[in-house]
This record gives sequence, C-alpha cells and structure tokens, in this order.
Amino acid sequence: MYTNNKLAKSIRLALMFGATATAMTGIASAQDQEQEEEAAERVERIQVTGSRIQRTDMEGALPVTVIDRQSIELSGEISAADLIRNTTFNSAGSFRPQSGSSAQGVSQVNMRGLGASRTLVLVDGRRLTMSPSTGSSQDLNSIPMGAIERIEILSDGASAVYGSDAIGGVINVITRRDFNGAELTIGAGQVSVPADGGDRENGSAVFGASSDTTSIIGGVSWNKREIIFERDYPWVQPGSSVYGNNYFAATNPENHWGLNPDTGNPIAPPIMEVPGGCAEDNFFNLTVGGLERCQYNFNATNANEASTSNEALFVKVQHDINNDWRLYSNANIARTSSFGRYAPAPDTNGFYPSLVTPASSYNNPTNPDAWLYDPRNPNAVAFDRDLVGPNVPVYFYHRFAAMGNRDSEVDNENVDFLVGAEGRWGGLDIDFGVRRVRNKTSDIGNGYLSATTAWSNVNDFNPGYCSDGSFDASCRFGYDIQNPSNNPQDVLSAGVVTISRISTFDIDEIYASAGFEIAEIGGGMMQGFVGIERRDERYQDKYDSQSEAGLVGGSAGSSAGGGRDVTAAYFEILAPLTYDLELSVAGRFDDYSDYGSDFSPKVSVRWQPMDNLLLRGSYGLGFRAPTLDVLTQLTSFSADSVRDPVTCEILSGDPAAACQINAFYIANPDLSSESSTQYSLCVAYQPIEWLNFTVDYYNIEIDDRIRSYTSQNLIDAEAAGDPIPDGLGVTRGADGRITRIDAGFGNAGTLETSGLDINVRTQFDFGDMGALTSNLNVSHIFDYKTDGGRNEVKDRGLPQQRITLQNQYSWGDFTAAWNINVIGTQYTFVEARNAEGEFPNCTNAGAGVTTARCGNWGTWTTHDLQLSYNTPWNGRVTVGAQNIFEKLPKIDVIDGPEYGFGGRGYNFNLYNAFGRVTYVRYTQRF
Repeated sequence: MYTNNKLAKSIRLALMFGATATAMTGIASAQDQEQEEEAAERVERIQVTGSRIQRTDMEGALPVTVIDRQSIELSGEISAADLIRNTTFNSAGSFRPQSGSSAQGVSQVNMRGLGASRTLVLVDGRRLTMSPSTGSSQDLNSIPMGAIERIEILSDGASAVYGSDAIGGVINVITRRDFNGAELTIGAGQVSVPADGGDRENGSAVFGASSDTTSIIGGVSWNKREIIFERDYPWVQPGSSVYGNNYFAATNPENHWGLNPDTGNPIAPPIMEVPGGCAEDNFFNLTVGGLERCQYNFNATNANEASTSNEALFVKVQHDINNDWRLYSNANIARTSSFGRYAPAPDTNGFYPSLVTPASSYNNPTNPDAWLYDPRNPNAVAFDRDLVGPNVPVYFYHRFAAMGNRDSEVDNENVDFLVGAEGRWGGLDIDFGVRRVRNKTSDIGNGYLSATTAWSNVNDFNPGYCSDGSFDASCRFGYDIQNPSNNPQDVLSAGVVTISRISTFDIDEIYASAGFEIAEIGGGMMQGFVGIERRDERYQDKYDSQSEAGLVGGSAGSSAGGGRDVTAAYFEILAPLTYDLELSVAGRFDDYSDYGSDFSPKVSVRWQPMDNLLLRGSYGLGFRAPTLDVLTQLTSFSADSVRDPVTCEILSGDPAAACQINAFYIANPDLSSESSTQYSLCVAYQPIEWLNFTVDYYNIEIDDRIRSYTSQNLIDAEAAGDPIPDGLGVTRGADGRITRIDAGFGNAGTLETSGLDINVRTQFDFGDMGALTSNLNVSHIFDYKTDGGRNEVKDRGLPQQRITLQNQYSWGDFTAAWNINVIGTQYTFVEARNAEGEFPNCTNAGAGVTTARCGNWGTWTTHDLQLSYNTPWNGRVTVGAQNIFEKLPKIDVIDGPEYGFGGRGYNFNLYNAFGRVTYVRYTQRF
C-alpha cells in the first residue's frame, strides 16, 4: 500500500514488515522464535530515502512515500515504468514509448512537472544510468518489475545527499532481499479500445535461499506490450500532409504569380498537385485557395504507440565473513526492445538547392514535353499552361510511399554489476564498493530515403525516349513521380537506405562511506555520516554518416560523445536536540571535470510535541549539471530562416520578410549548472487510532535554467535588450547584417513552483469479517511560473491536481481492491491576442489581459477493480480491470484530431487511450 511514514511505533513496525510479509505469504520458514526476534531487531534500524543515516524511526524530517510489494500487485501494472508514471507526483505526465520518436522505447518520470532531467531515479540507493537514447534522463523500462520489493518516493530536493538532478525529487527502487523459496508469476491483459494491438503479457520467476552466513536471491522478469496503430483508434481521422505529391515553382519569373500589394515583392508560387499523380493508396485531393493539392494520409500507416518488451535477469548475494563484516554483490542484466512504424519518407528537394528539378525534366509539370502529358503515358493528362505557369525549375513535396514504411527497431542492453563490503570497525559503520554499468542502445531504421539518389532519379527520369528518336523500355531510367508504384524495383531500392544510431552510456564508480556516533546530547546520540565517491561517465551517440550529413529524407541526427569524471564528498549529521526535537544537516560537494563544481547544503528539522503529532521542515540548495549529450554535441551548420529587419532588408529588400542566415549549433563551452532553492513544511497527525494524515507544502525555485536557444530566440533577446547567455551570440557586419549566429544551450531564466501533497489513511479491523484500508493521495499545485511570468497551472498539460484513492478489503483468502485515479481539469484554450488585438476563442477576456485562458478540458477519472484468491496449494489467482468504465481521454478539437498533441489527438504523456484493460495473473509459491 502507499504509505507516508506513520507515527505510532506499532504502526511503523507494521509498515516495515508489511512488504516482506506480502512477499513471504505461504512460504515455509524454519526460523525459530529467537531468530525472528533477532531479525526484528535488525529491521528496526533502517535507512530511508533522503538520508544515509540509519535510524529506528521511519518518520524522519523528510517526506517519503512507500509503495510496497502488495500495492504493486494490487495496481495491476505490468512494468515499473507504468507504476511510477501513474503516481500523483508525476504531475504533468511524462514521456512513454511512442512510435516515430528518437527515444521510442524510453519511459520517464517527471516529478512536479519540472522535467525528467530534474528527477533522480535510484536502484538500491545507486543512480540508474542515463538512457543512451536521451543522454539526459533515465529510462524506467530498464527496471525489472519482478525484482522490486518496494519503491520509496522522496518528494523533496536531495542534492545534498545524492548530487545532481534531485531537484524535483528522488525515486528509489528497492529490490528484493531476504527471500526464501521460489515464486512464479504469469499474467496477461487485453485492451478494449484499439481495434487491434495493445495487449500485454508479463511474468517473473524468483528464487531465494539462505544459510547462517549466506543468502542469495535471483530471478527473471519479463513483460511485453503490442504495437498500436493510429488507424485502430475510433476517433482518428485521415491525416493530411502536404508531403503527398505536390510541386511549386522555384522562381516567380516576370511576377507571374503577382506582387504583394503591401510590399511590392513577388508572391511565392503556389503549391499544386502533380497532374494525374494522386491516384495511389492513401493519397487524396484537397482544394486550397482554389487549387488542387495531393495530400497523404499518414494515419493509415503510422503507429501510435511502439511495441515494447523487457527481459531481465537479476541476482543479489550476501555473505557474512564474520559477526562484523559482510560481502555483497548485485548483478542485473536488462534487455528492452521496441518496434515503431512511421509513414513512408516525406521529403522535398527544396532542402537541397543543388537538386532542384530542372525545367527540362520529364517529371517537371511546367514542361510541356513532360511524360505527364505524353499520349503514350496511360495516365497522361492535358497540359494547361494557365494552370502550371511558365516553364521553370520546380521543387516537389513528395511522399515516397512506393519505397515502403519507415520501421524502427530499438534494442537496449543494460548490464549493471556491483560488489562491496560493509561492516563495523573501531566504532565506524563502513561501506565501500565498486560498480560498473554498460548501457548500449541500437536503433536501426529501415525504409528511409537516400535523398541524393532519390532526387537525382526524379530529376533524370526518362520514360523510354531513346537517342535515335524511338521510344523503348530499354531506354527507361529514373523515378516516375506521377506513378510511383510503377517504378522498377531496382529504382525504388536504390532510393532506400538503412540508417543507424548506436548509443552508449557507461559508468565506472567507486564509493566509500562511514557512519558513526558523535556524542550523547539532550535527546539521545548525535550521529554522523561521511562519504566519498568517484564516477567516470562516458557517453557516445553515433549516427550513420548519411544522417549526420543531412542526406536522409525523413530523418536527421547529429552525433555527440565524450566523457567526464565526477568526484563527490558528502556529510550528514543527525542531532536529537531534545527527546522530541531533531535537527539534520547535510552537505555535498560535487566536482565535474568538464564544467566546474557545486556545493549543496540542506537543513531539516523534525519536532514531535505529542505522540500523535509531528511537524517537520527543510531548506536546501540543489543543482543540475549540464548533461553530456549537450556538452559534447558536434557543431552543426543550419541555414536558419529568421526575421531580422536590418538583415532581411539587405538580403531580400523587405524588412518584414523572413530571410536565411548562417547559424551554427554548438556545444556551449560556457554552459554551467542550474541551481535550485527549495523549502518544505509538513504536519503529520493521527487524531484517532484508525485515521492519520500528512500535509506537505513545497516551494522550489530554479535559477540559470539550462535551455535551448534558437537563432530567432537570440535575435529577439538582442532586440529586447535582454542578456544573451555566455557562449552564444549574434555576430553582425559593419552594415548591421547578421553574418553568423552561434546557437545552442545556455543558462538563463527561472522556474518557480509550489504546492501541497496530502495523504489521508484509514484502517479498520472487522475481526472475522476482514479488514479495510483506504489511502488517499493528493498532489495540488499552487503556482508554476517560467521566467517570472504568469501562473501556468491548468494550462493544457499541467493539471492542478492529481489524486489517487486506494481501497483494499481483505477477508480470509480473498482480497479485493478498488482504486480511483483522477487527473484534474485544464483550460481548453490558452491564447495570445491576434493581429487585430482580439482573442479568437476567449472573447470574454479582460482588456488588460495579454494571455487568455478559457474552456474546460474536464476532469479525467478512472476506476480499477481487482479480486485475488489465495489457494490452498500456495497459489494466488488474480483477476482485474483497469479503467473499468472505459473512460477515454478528451480528444483535441482545437487543432483537429490529426494534428493535436503531436498527431495523436490527446495528451499522450498525461493520459492513455487503452480503454478498459482486463487482466488475469497467477502466482505460485514453492
């Protein structure tokens, strides 16, 4: 169950034993009463996430929520990623596996809506390595569900204890230990809404054994989820992309298309359908401005959610050398795979000026001698000079559908090995060890476009005109843009390229720490803790040469790679000033070999004036180091289209028009860490035996945010007189024209947020009629402001509340669970004034309002039910349903279902569209 550190000691001990009791139910034990009492004494001294000092009281000075093994099973989730993402602390939702993304197999968590890179994920107190696919965040999919004993969520900053990234909070996944026997679990689930796909299966096999000196636990864990295609959702409409089969003139000769009445400059030529070229599958006509276009329905082939699978092997061994020293070792191998499908490659030779289709090309619609109009062409149409305009070079917007879909297969392997020793020497509790992590991702894409070859074949197309004046198939060459599917297979194959992206993120780590008693003071023994660690990080993200050169249609990429050393020293002091007043002081110094160093202090206070009342608070500083993907990216050139009056007047004669400038996206040598200041206050109260609650207030402010700056961002900052981040800049010539822009990541701006976390828990024991527990968790955001601007709470994607209510009723061998999940409403429209000074939708906004919000997105509430039965043969049968009433996310009606939220029609990171998920699970213990 989800617990927020109860007050009464009897309840605390029950919670400490609760997770273990669940896992051990039905397993025979040979321990006698004396061993059980000794084990209880050992359990009483525990280490809770957010502090490295072991203590006898779970309810410390920091807010920690515990999800035990029983709650994990009652959730019905099949992966650690889904379980963590659905907590109330994941305020704005977070990235999950999605087809068409460069990180399609990754799942993240985003505590407080501050971003996945500001949430730190630990496994047994050690950092989960960064995902090679992102380089800047951790992948929850690499955590095996079957290995988890419990999850501790620290909803407070913790850089003083753990270092970088722990601004939004810390999630510590504690793996199983002290397990004897064997347990086999298999399960399957089926979704109700997609017409096909989305079904899942999962399982695990865990064994454990122990002697007087040695214990071992190991197992395997796996889960799978099928791919879901856009076309299988009932609300998805045909996608409409100009990358169908269209063209536009490369020039406007003699002002054929007219002049702009405001500027007197030639109007850009219109986009029109390739004559007779819109008859193939998934292409359709659309009239725009009185002219026909040929659009492509990408939703007919796109996948919405990538398929995912996770297979993991884990082993944990402990051996007591003597009464004082113990050796321990953890080994984990996790393999994840995903498959995604994207529509066939779209491209325009407008990206490659040297590949413009010449006026004489037999594919050029403005050429009267084009194959499009030849009577020998069975699909020929009449030539219309008034429609197509003068014979000039052209550019195409073309979907190379005949070459097939773009498929992406992503495989990740994470090997994590740790060995260490812990013991007592001279009054010190010592722990030291070494760890090695090798994390590799392979992303192979098929069906992508070799742009140079494909467009050369378009431009050089010859349907069969021989040099002697005859017409014969032996003289045929190139790609027929009017009838793509009729092209020979060798032509289609020549235009296809397989792309690759091989990424690694490796860690070598050593650590050592010592806990000790300092002195007896007013409330008991003052304790101290010191530690050091050194971490070598190496990151490599290598794209294939064609993608890196920008020669692949439908894909792009820029390689990065490098390494650094991180050396840290930290301390913590726990001082019980009086029996009921406790002070904690912690600090950590982190030195990075690439950018510099940071010191993070924190002070926490815990006051318990009565047995059933506790008050606590904390104040601390934190930081987030710039990540290796940003610090090591290769410089890349971009001909950016920008608006700058001086430059554009010189280059195009129109100060109001856009023009192209030379931009270079760089690894900023002056990039530094961002810093945070945060404090929290809490009251925890148990007014009666069966009821307790906690209310935690948090306030976080981030300075010198690490953010991306485009060319236009820098131009706008310069024009407004705002500071430009160090390392970036706009260079101008003597005439004021931009000659170069250095863009990329920089430090600037602030982010502020505050809110409440509320937990209310009840427990009722009905004797022979069973027991009922209920647990309410509410996360409420007061404000969320970027750069001192307006409050963004309730903007689309940032609900003010997330709520969960877990109800569990146990009676004999039966357990029933009813879970309620709530995502708060958001505004439908968030808009600025248009050119006429009006709000298009929020017409009732006040006169002084610059950004208006209106409409009600609606609260999203789902109900989950589960029933479990413990069999006489030490088995457990579970059936259940998530979202039993089949609540669907609201579809975006603003941009249209085919465009809203990245083409998915709903907020993919915050909601899911599985509908009702029914599942069955069987567990057998031996």
